[in-house]
Amino acid sequence: MKQFLTRLLCLLFSVATINRSSAQGDYPAEIRKAATEFVRTLDKMHRAAAMLSISDSFRTTWNNLPIGLRPRSGISVGNMTDEQRLLFHRLLSTSLSSQGYLKATSIMQLDNLLDRFYDTLYYRKELPDSVHQFVKTLLWSTKNYYLSFFGDPGDSIWGYKVEGHHLSVNFTFHKKNISVTPMFVGTDPAEYMTTEYAGLRVLGQEEDLGIKLISLLTPAQKKKAVMDTAVPGDIITAAESGKRLVNYWGLRAAEMNARQKAILQYMIREFVYNLEYDKAEMEYNKILKAGVDKIYFGWIGSDKEKEAHYYILNGPTFLIEFDNNGGPRKSANHIHAIWREKGNEYGDDVLRKHYLSEKH
Repeated sequence: MKQFLTRLLCLLFSVATINRSSAQGDYPAEIRKAATEFVRTLDKMHRAAAMLSISDSFRTTWNNLPIGLRPRSGISVGNMTDEQRLLFHRLLSTSLSSQGYLKATSIMQLDNLLDRFYDTLYYRKELPDSVHQFVKTLLWSTKNYYLSFFGDPGDSIWGYKVEGHHLSVNFTFHKKNISVTPMFVGTDPAEYMTTEYAGLRVLGQEEDLGIKLISLLTPAQKKKAVMDTAVPGDIITAAESGKRLVNYWGLRAAEMNARQKAILQYMIREFVYNLEYDKAEMEYNKILKAGVDKIYFGWIGSDKEKEAHYYILNGPTFLIEFDNNGGPRKSANHIHAIWREKGNEYGDDVLRKHYLSEKH
């Protein structure tokens, strides 16, 4: 009986491993299929706009400004047919987890609410004509998010980008290898304050977990974690800042207790698990393998929700930044956040290995 149970457990483990490996292997193929179905719907004009070279410089840059300030390449949601919009959402929902998909689409919808909010202020005569006219030039709208392909989904190397105001999703593929960063998310407002949408917080967990962790630190730990400087008006590695965070600062996870370390890992998962589950597991396991104790947590500003604050999680393989002081108003109700994979953004690592191993 004991031998039978042992063999049964081994069999179940083997099946689970095969299924898990199969699921991970299917992920690039599923995204490729969804992308191919979208590409097939493009007419000649839209194909020229949406299908770019893998070497196009737009692939390796990102921006979170609205289309009225920074133009995008690709095909916009507003210029898609209903069939294409259905396939666009299928591509996003195949690539992302349910939480990641809902965050991305909620950020897109928030642009409509933001535009409506300023219209309401204007009609109430609480906003000058000049400000309202400027706001209209920003072109806040769900319609103004763009999908671009780099290379063809049938190629061994290809990628795609979904980008607009407060959203930049970047996928690069080399056969079954995938790069998924930079992944930028933002919300304005962080908490919607009026109408039936009052209370909507698209990135609430990213903020709440950070406040929870800083609140759990002892005074001695806070001395190491908190930098006594002004809260940045944006993430430090913002799209056009040209800055990179090389030096580690803050409190090492090795100096945290079990509860604090658990919250830190929840924070990381809140970003990484925006991906489809199996790919998220692979990325999160890379972080665990590199060593949780080597991750630094740094904080700037207040530990209260409605006051400006910033945090950074900096590990051997990744960087996460969160800033709630964004935009011109600096009202602590405007979030910018990013997850970056060190050495493999836009597939730098996997593509480097490819070019070194094959002649071109």
